[in-house]
Amino acid sequence: MSLLDYFKSKKKSTASLAKERLQIIVAHERCNRVSPDYLPALKQDILKVLAKYVEVNEEQVKVEFDREDDLAILELNVTLPNQ
Repeated sequence: MSLLDYFKSKKKSTASLAKERLQIIVAHERCNRVSPDYLPALKQDILKVLAKYVEVNEEQVKVEFDREDDLAILELNVTLPNQ
């Protein structure tokens, strides 16, 4: 009977260990993510606003996100047409 209890507790510890490892991996991936999830939507919103005033292609708008230590840098480059 005690031998069966050993295997049952081993499965629980293995599952909890796997869960902890998965949480560590997910947290690590979130920290290493270069750009936030909202960046493509932000670019589309910027394009819509610019389209009200000038004719701009999607290739003419560059949105970049960078992190340095505790700083988050959002860089927006727009190539405007010559008029």
